[in-house]
Amino acid sequence: MFAASLSLGLALLPFVSAAIHDIQVGAAGKLLYYPEAIAAQPGDQVVFHFHPKNHTVTQSSFADPCGRKDGGISSGFQPVLANQTDHLPTFTITVNDTEPIWMYCAQAARTPNSHCGAGMVFAINCGPDNAPNSFHNFKQAALAVGASLSAAAATATPTPTPTPAYPPTVPVQYTTAAYGGYTIAAPPQGTVVTQPVTVGTSSWMTTYTSYPGSPAPTPASIEGQVHRVIVGGPGKLAFDPPRIDALPRDTIVFEFRQKNHTVTQSTFDDPCRRANINGVLGFDSGFFPVADDATTFPTWNYTVTDTAPVWAYCRQGNHCGAGMVFAINSVEDSGRSFNDFQNVAKALNGTSVSANAPPTPSSPTGAATSVRVGATGIALLFVSLVSALL
Repeated sequence: MFAASLSLGLALLPFVSAAIHDIQVGAAGKLLYYPEAIAAQPGDQVVFHFHPKNHTVTQSSFADPCGRKDGGISSGFQPVLANQTDHLPTFTITVNDTEPIWMYCAQAARTPNSHCGAGMVFAINCGPDNAPNSFHNFKQAALAVGASLSAAAATATPTPTPTPAYPPTVPVQYTTAAYGGYTIAAPPQGTVVTQPVTVGTSSWMTTYTSYPGSPAPTPASIEGQVHRVIVGGPGKLAFDPPRIDALPRDTIVFEFRQKNHTVTQSTFDDPCRRANINGVLGFDSGFFPVADDATTFPTWNYTVTDTAPVWAYCRQGNHCGAGMVFAINSVEDSGRSFNDFQNVAKALNGTSVSANAPPTPSSPTGAATSVRVGATGIALLFVSLVSALL
């Protein structure tokens, strides 16, 4: 009987010895994790508490402090209201071994405003102060990345502003989204072009805005091509496919599946609100409710008239914040790709609703939670388990 009790006690030892490390992310408006480095044992939990405004916890490497490690840990963006002081969102990781873990904030990555480049980095089980892989050396490497980005921006040759599309201005490489201070790539400079188009035996003049990387204005045929896009479906908050390349005169047939969705035009910097461009509202399909047992599905058509990128979303609930967005002619090798657009939608609208809501006792608050058990509770648990075996 004593042997059974002893075995149970040994089994509980790792649980009893595991520690919880609380890390404050961006507290008091500072671009810092506090503390910046910790030592942790296998089984320990590290709980990151996010303060205003919008930060991440993203795994990198010592050699590339501001670059995401393939397959590494990522909390995603955690936007927090400026006046929020309680019910802060959290993200928890469990330490599996004593190897160093290097982390950074991915806000404004690869831009002069990079939080990592300003020194917002964190380490678990880094080397001692006099070691090559010390936290000091890791942070200095991150600061060097920031200095390099700032220097490159200062010496960059501005791209001449085309005419007559826009008045002469000094172009910028980066800007911010409609709200939240989220850094995005600046819009490309377009040039209004008028040129003849010939398809088969037909010719006409067309005027369109040409952007770097945008397709030619010549349609595939007089009627244009037809593109089919599935909207939603059982358990899906997505457009399928999420982006397409299309030419003028092409028709996009949106086929609405189960639940209730829309296709609504937005803008890259404000993905989850209907576009209002110089007083002209963007297109909107309206809601299409579809029953779960439906076998026929309603459609809504959109005709492409230009080669410029077109951005759209579903305005049902927080579907857009969950990533339910769509793009036409997004330039995928630029800073305004479909993935970039989707990331802006998620960063501005994705986690703010759920993360800022007070947790309820009846439901879990998500994967990024931790359980605190005091020493008394552990002792009582141990005694109860042993008693059950006696």
